[in-house]
Amino acid sequence: MASSTHSPQDEDRPDSGPDAGPSADSDAKSSTERHSAKLPESHWARARDGTNTEALEYLRNRSKAPGVADGGSERNHYCLKCNGVLPLRYDSRKAAEKVPPKKCPHCGEPIEQRVRAMFNWVETDQVPGSDARAMAPLVVGLILIVAGAVWLAVRFLL
Repeated sequence: MASSTHSPQDEDRPDSGPDAGPSADSDAKSSTERHSAKLPESHWARARDGTNTEALEYLRNRSKAPGVADGGSERNHYCLKCNGVLPLRYDSRKAAEKVPPKKCPHCGEPIEQRVRAMFNWVETDQVPGSDARAMAPLVVGLILIVAGAVWLAVRFLL
């Protein structure tokens, strides 16, 4: 026996006419207009009507980015150039892998291993590689200067 998603409220709603429920071919805008028509004039949604248009347009365009229709994986990150969906595989408690940058399968842009563009933020929190090689000349130079100063002090003061 097939189950129906019919609610008791649907029994009171006519199938045609001015009080008919939403049809299958209704677009999002008319649906929004229908819902806002039921709101009182003082409702906060009416005050915000028409705001955040740039953000809404950005999200609409982003939903058309490459790979979005495919669904991605459990967690995704996005290409910084084309906003294409990329599967996310990393452990933020470990240093970033030292492998050549992968390329975006959508636009071919090299992907930085330690920077990930998530849905609405950019993560740069992976532990960077060690700075020991960069600091070694400074540490050796400092040790030589201190050793030279001690040698001079011992040689001329004693």
